[in-house]
Amino acid sequence: MSASSAPEQRIARVASELAACLPALHRALERRVAAEYPHPKPPEGQLALLRFVAQREGATVREAAEALLMKPNNVSALVSQLTERGELERRQDAADKRIAHLHLTESSRQRIAEVRALEESHLGQAILSLTDGELDALGSAVGALKVLTRHLHAAAC
Repeated sequence: MSASSAPEQRIARVASELAACLPALHRALERRVAAEYPHPKPPEGQLALLRFVAQREGATVREAAEALLMKPNNVSALVSQLTERGELERRQDAADKRIAHLHLTESSRQRIAEVRALEESHLGQAILSLTDGELDALGSAVGALKVLTRHLHAAAC
């Protein structure tokens, strides 16, 4: 093996393991939460939009579309569905009436908080099974995963 191929092989191995591990982690967590959460789970697109608005209260449809890597008309359709169900509010911009700002309803805010608490509880329980070294490694990896997410997001725009 040449010196230049060793880093390439390491990157390929890490990329392969992440591509396999992250979706499996997500599915396992979703299933655990779904087993305990008393309300029906919205479709993934709606859920992604609700979570985005929870983080960026007052965002516009265009901002949501850019952040979620979706077309604005698709986000607009999701906003309409969620507004009809009373989970999201559109508020007109004071300066420009063509622009609407998105806000969670109180019930949506409560449900997202419930789901987040379940997620954190299940992850916390699973983390208890890790060794101190594994916990340290996972803590260090979180920062790297955030940077990786930003790079992938920027490349997808």
